[in-house]
Amino acid sequence: MKTYAPRPQDIERRWYVVDADGAVLGRLASEVAKLLRGKNKPIFAPHADTGDHVVVVNARGVVLSGAKRASKQYHHHSGYPGGLRSVDYERLLSERPSLAVEKAVRGMLPKNRLGRKMIAKLSVYDGAEHPHTAQKPEPLKLGEMPRWEGLPALAAPPEPEEAPAAKPSAKRPAASGSRSGSPASRAVAGAGKESARTSRTAKASAAAKAKAPDDEKKAPARTRRKKNEEES
Repeated sequence: MKTYAPRPQDIERRWYVVDADGAVLGRLASEVAKLLRGKNKPIFAPHADTGDHVVVVNARGVVLSGAKRASKQYHHHSGYPGGLRSVDYERLLSERPSLAVEKAVRGMLPKNRLGRKMIAKLSVYDGAEHPHTAQKPEPLKLGEMPRWEGLPALAAPPEPEEAPAAKPSAKRPAASGSRSGSPASRAVAGAGKESARTSRTAKASAAAKAKAPDDEKKAPARTRRKKNEEES
């Protein structure tokens, strides 16, 4: 099975409106981050931005659990020596509640260019009004799973065509020296080879006998005399 990788034409982006009135900040941030990343879709991939646009309204109505409203601190550094600024969330939620929601959501996204691209699809407003009416955002309750239409239906594959019948191939006659002939033909070929070998041996012995007298004439007289004595 091949690994699926989402393509730009496979990504369906929608707009959703989430009401933050009475929602816990951490729970709200986790649900919004899930929509921004697209983790609610079967085509989710950690290296791609498959998420939707999210509009958060009534940010001033978020709450913090326990004693975090008074003890939790928001830190900001200007980048210069002594530029650290700390503000408790009691003051931050009263003055800039949208910043508190954005910071919580940003902390749950990847810390790279992909995360910066995802956070750009988030819009947070302190009140109930927002300027995204033209996009027709759908209201979404906290914890609700939006419906996903999915990829377009694939066309049925064409039926395979019938292959033409293969023509019978004509067999070539076997070579005379090959082993594919009949036993009788192989026996005849072996007899011919044996007769040729015998004739070559006979010719070689006749040539040796004809050459023997010439060799005796060329031999020294002492060798011929010794040979005659042995024969007598």
